[in-house]
Amino acid sequence: MGLASVPVPVVATVGAPTGAVAWVAAAVCVVATAVAGLRWLRVAQREHYLPGSATRFARRWWTVRWASAGLAALGVAGVLAVWWVPAAALLAAVAAGVGPVGLGVRGRTAPLAWTRRLRTLAATWAVIVAGVVAVGAATGEPAALAALAALAAPVLVDLACLLTRPVEQAIAERYVKRAAGRLRSISPTVVAITGSYGKTSTKRHVTDLLGGTRAVVASPASFNNRAGLARAVNEHLSEDTEVFVAEMGTYGPGEIAALCAWCPPDVSVITALGPVHLERFGSEERILEAKSEITTGASVVVLAVDDPRLAELADRIGAAGRRVVRAGTQPGADVVVRPQAASAGRCVDVLVEGRPVQDGLELPPGVQLSNVACAVAVAWVLGVPLDELGERLGSLTAADHRLQSVVGPGGFVILDDTYNSNPAGARAALAALARLEPPTGPPDERRTVVVTPGMVELGRRQREENRRFATAVCDAATDLVVVGRTNRRALLGGVDGRVRVTTVATREAAVAWVRSTLRPGDAVLYENDLPDHYP
Repeated sequence: MGLASVPVPVVATVGAPTGAVAWVAAAVCVVATAVAGLRWLRVAQREHYLPGSATRFARRWWTVRWASAGLAALGVAGVLAVWWVPAAALLAAVAAGVGPVGLGVRGRTAPLAWTRRLRTLAATWAVIVAGVVAVGAATGEPAALAALAALAAPVLVDLACLLTRPVEQAIAERYVKRAAGRLRSISPTVVAITGSYGKTSTKRHVTDLLGGTRAVVASPASFNNRAGLARAVNEHLSEDTEVFVAEMGTYGPGEIAALCAWCPPDVSVITALGPVHLERFGSEERILEAKSEITTGASVVVLAVDDPRLAELADRIGAAGRRVVRAGTQPGADVVVRPQAASAGRCVDVLVEGRPVQDGLELPPGVQLSNVACAVAVAWVLGVPLDELGERLGSLTAADHRLQSVVGPGGFVILDDTYNSNPAGARAALAALARLEPPTGPPDERRTVVVTPGMVELGRRQREENRRFATAVCDAATDLVVVGRTNRRALLGGVDGRVRVTTVATREAAVAWVRSTLRPGDAVLYENDLPDHYP
């Protein structure tokens, strides 16, 4: 037998098992892709199905821990090697199925909810994955394409979000048309409220101040986007509704204008400007531009003019001949809610066009003065008599999880500010913590703790804002408990040795630490809380 005939049986012998290995590796990768897909579908749901969100969070999760980075490197190596060694696809399957470390499939604080929209998204994603695997089978590279689909699960979820977006918009349009018709039929006065923060609190205050005079319905919770606002109108407005208070949020230019097109406001309110959602907007100038869309077409515009940018906007709107009500804490505004110096900020005076409405009003923790000023301005514009306003101001309360103060079972004070995630609110929370008087025990032996994961969605300013916050904690507390890894490095970079620092992986671990550590007379501030799809 000649040497030329030797390779033929060798290739035949090796080729058959190699094909079997490729198909087995592809099947394992498909299973891993399904597990990974559940993780990233949950992230997409928590991020309001915005295309690109799963990939953005994937970058964070794969780089925040060395273990996750190592798994990612292993997966990439598997995808690269699979073209020569089909069994290498199993490396990608392991990486996608196990990692990133810490991102659960089911979720602790933000579980996956199988809504109609998520089922549609999951089905679309499954079709995309099946298509990728089918291409691999057709080209003779089943393991390679299946490995790629496993590791690229967040990208494919984002692609599914992009493909289903027009369908979801068409479905939502039916509910929007129904809501628009209902608004025209009932014809309530619409008060539209937006702002970087303070929207929900101001909405609550407006509802409280108007409630005794007019039949008021407010959009519930944070139903402040297109679908949520339409649902609020369709499900909550009754035939006798006189005032509809609509909270309007935005992640970019044009969204509030689209809301106002079918829910046109009679009174528009901007509560504040700040770097919230800055990573989506890019700049605070674009935030101002987007929020200002709410003022178009309104008969009356209420602006919190402590911010000079809103004061300038008030001047421009007023110069155009439209009615503007300036609200704030400084003299010169139409509605002023100012702290009394003698009360160390605990009591305030309320004035409308210089006329006293309330003197020495004691507001509970968590009620922000500028929000109250905006709410008083709305009630005044809608005809609530000043004497009635004065009476109702005493019953204002803070929105849930916004500097709510209770004494826990352990005898220590708890300040719950977990729904706040902006620099101004964080500073106010630290000031409230510093003002607390211990219910028992001498002040110099008191332990004051700040528990926080830091602030997010601040774009390029996020690191610096969290560093500054940690530095401010050193002036207000004895302990800082850093939750999670999202802002850990920035927060630790802001401490200067005056506070004891503890790091924990989850909020549950932080609560357990607080309960085992604090004693009667101590105090803890829970500042912001991130769902567990954040690292």
